[in-house]
Amino acid sequence: MSTYRDFTHRGSARATVLRTVGTRERRSHLSAPRVPTVGIDIGGTKVMAGVVDADGNILEKLRTETPDKSKSPKVVEDTIVELVLDLSDRHDVHAVGIGAAGWVDADRNRVLFAPHLSWRNEPLRDRLAGRLAVPVLVDNDANAAAWAEWRFGAGRDEDHLVMITLGTGIGGAILEDGQVKRGKFGVAGEFGHMQVVPGGHRCPCGNRGCWEQYSSGNALVREARELAAAESPVAYGIIEHVKGNISEITGPMITELAREGDAMCVELLQDIGQWLGVGIANLAAALDPSCFVIGGGVSAADDLLIGPARDAFRRHLTGRGYRPEARITRAQLGPEAGMVGAADLARLVARRFRRANRRRVERYERYERYAQSRRTTRGVL
Repeated sequence: MSTYRDFTHRGSARATVLRTVGTRERRSHLSAPRVPTVGIDIGGTKVMAGVVDADGNILEKLRTETPDKSKSPKVVEDTIVELVLDLSDRHDVHAVGIGAAGWVDADRNRVLFAPHLSWRNEPLRDRLAGRLAVPVLVDNDANAAAWAEWRFGAGRDEDHLVMITLGTGIGGAILEDGQVKRGKFGVAGEFGHMQVVPGGHRCPCGNRGCWEQYSSGNALVREARELAAAESPVAYGIIEHVKGNISEITGPMITELAREGDAMCVELLQDIGQWLGVGIANLAAALDPSCFVIGGGVSAADDLLIGPARDAFRRHLTGRGYRPEARITRAQLGPEAGMVGAADLARLVARRFRRANRRRVERYERYERYAQSRRTTRGVL
């Protein structure tokens, strides 16, 4: 079986095939080749890579820590290449898709900005395509996750879908008629930085009152630590749990204690859920989707979070009582959604590469037939 190492000298030539991807993704994915592809999910703490088949099944998965952000972009690229080469030794991989936690340009080549990595206007696709002998596609990680949920998860058969990823902050993506809506410059879906409280909490983005300052993992932990630091009577349970080490309070810990019935943790998740519902109502007014899919690590709280979000959504929805309500559901694919979606999107460029490669082969065969006929003619003369 051929591996990437057998063809690396042709990587730069293959990269020239992939300048754009057609916008009609719905049509394209139906005719894309049913071949294995690699999906890469790059976050602030981990890089996850997996071989995914055409039905969204993960055939093999690898995971490693993200290199420290103070290191050069090449260090992260080296990590990606090594993971792909490792997987390609055991699988006949036809394309690589990358879901990056950051802003990706409309051409899906450059990572304009990644908050957890030293990527600034980094031509990631071209750099990696020059080192790997298969097509490469780069997209925002939330876009990749939304695509996976639309194809294989909670958003199947939905024509108008909005995904919200609740993690450290809030990310998001919009799918309409089978297309990911990336916006003119490629950075659509940054819902977390809608301002919902004028003059509110300061956000790392530089503004105040951003949605993710009230409904995210960071917001959940901040509120719990503030109550614990103030030695509030309602926080005694979590203070005892961390033995007074307030800095050890985490989002998963709060969710776990809420499931065990800790009143403060239940209330904090309700507060986060209510702010989530307010933001969803605003998005419904602007986008009018049929379905909201809630993913990300904080969504593990399930109905402790999503129940209050549904209630707040119904209370704040404009025109409530006189319009259909969008469905709000939890994502099904969990932390692997970004990886699966990136791999499936890469299958679209695999089709274009295979078609272009086939044309090159056909041209070469025609030339060989012509050259052979010329040699035969000369031999007769």
